[in-house]
Amino acid sequence: MRVQIKAVLGLCLSLAAIFESFGQFGYYQDALRFSEFRSSGSARIMGLGGTQMSLGGDVSNIHANPAGLGFFRRSEFSVSPSFGVWNTESDYLGQLQTDKTNNFALPNIAVVLSKTKGPLNTDAFRGGSFGISFNRMNHYNTQFGYFSDLEGETSIIDYFLQQAQGIPESQIENQGLLGLAYNTFLINPITVDQNGNPINNPNEYFSFVGGLPFQDETITTEGRTSQTSFSYGANFYNKIFIGGGLGLSSIIFRSRRIYGEEFFNEPLLTTNLQENLSINGFGANINLGLIVKPISILNLGFNFQSPTWYAMDEQYEARMVSVYDNFEFEEEDLILGREEAVTPIVLGRYNLNTPLRMSGGATLFLGKIGFITADIDYLDYSRSTLSSRDFNTSADNQTIRSLYGQTFNYRAGAEFRFDILRIRGGYALYGDPFKDSSFDRTMQQVTGGLGLRFKTFYTDFAMTYALFDGLYNSYPFIDNDGFNIGPFTETRNQITSGILTLGFNF
Repeated sequence: MRVQIKAVLGLCLSLAAIFESFGQFGYYQDALRFSEFRSSGSARIMGLGGTQMSLGGDVSNIHANPAGLGFFRRSEFSVSPSFGVWNTESDYLGQLQTDKTNNFALPNIAVVLSKTKGPLNTDAFRGGSFGISFNRMNHYNTQFGYFSDLEGETSIIDYFLQQAQGIPESQIENQGLLGLAYNTFLINPITVDQNGNPINNPNEYFSFVGGLPFQDETITTEGRTSQTSFSYGANFYNKIFIGGGLGLSSIIFRSRRIYGEEFFNEPLLTTNLQENLSINGFGANINLGLIVKPISILNLGFNFQSPTWYAMDEQYEARMVSVYDNFEFEEEDLILGREEAVTPIVLGRYNLNTPLRMSGGATLFLGKIGFITADIDYLDYSRSTLSSRDFNTSADNQTIRSLYGQTFNYRAGAEFRFDILRIRGGYALYGDPFKDSSFDRTMQQVTGGLGLRFKTFYTDFAMTYALFDGLYNSYPFIDNDGFNIGPFTETRNQITSGILTLGFNF
């Protein structure tokens, strides 16, 4: 972990210097957050571990592999409500805190309109289907944090001092969080030189707070990435299925961060920082798919998902409150008590292009007993790009290329049939998007499900359990060896979800 952090140290410091004056910094984090792929769809698909690239005849084909729409013989409508529980265990300085977030949603609604030719037709084209679906691709509803009764190794004041050096006092108030630290007297300019002579417009800073704090923090996020898809799949000879689609994606993301420090035997009693961020985005992508049946018991599927081209709007604001023990600040002849500062509401606009995705899959049918199926995805998260007319994104794009890399996702599932009953199970492994990292962020998912099939109606239910670890840095502070020794929190995430699909044929 230390090696990775040191390798991109210069980039992170550049980002801080660029974006402190604008609002949030670290847009490379948005590039990953809104690009990460997790398979989604109906309860049938989720019960199979999300495997779907070579399966046809499911409403999930609309957004996953539109070639599968060529398998439909009847029109269909389905709706899929879901519930979920996101448990997070945070570890900071060996102290554990648990948080739980409940989620209820309607992640998939779909309709397929099928038009097929009769069984006696000998033309190459055997018909096709058009589908429209609304699908939630990801959600961000979670909360985590820590409350420490041990002194931290650094203070956020150290970060402010490190970032402020070299910025003239005449400009510091316009530097985002640095301006808040300045206006609440956490950092103060050195106004005289070693000989006692006054310095005009000083650009070096000090703090009269020298101790180490007790720290606490809570991060709450909510929102989702959803997509409305319009797709068509065609059937040729009942052996070759070709499809294409257009996806219109939307992002709603809200986050609130509350960070606090408490001091003893210092002029400063407490300092608290609250940051609020709101992001809305709209984008589009293209989806192309192919499924072939080289033999009757085998399907081979291929899918190309273009980048999603997003236009993003954000709103950011921050507030800082520092409470002093009626400290007499002689340099400015002030008695400090409760000092508060607020940034203006900052509006920004930028563009995000996510990486393309290529997928393949195979399904082997076991007669009337059922089938086994597997998928693989390839993504290169270093290919995400940012652009903006409001600010320079070159440092973020360089950080994206340095931090993120290529990854593969693997999914496998099986279905067994007993008359009208279907029993399903699956497993998925989503690769770590970070390269050259000693911290493992891979996600594992285990799934299972049941289904019932009737003449004009079906119902499926699936449960999924996902497990992955995360690493969170409250603020960066760089030591003399070039390592980030700011506070790191390890999080262990467990997401348990259930989804029910009700489908009607017509």
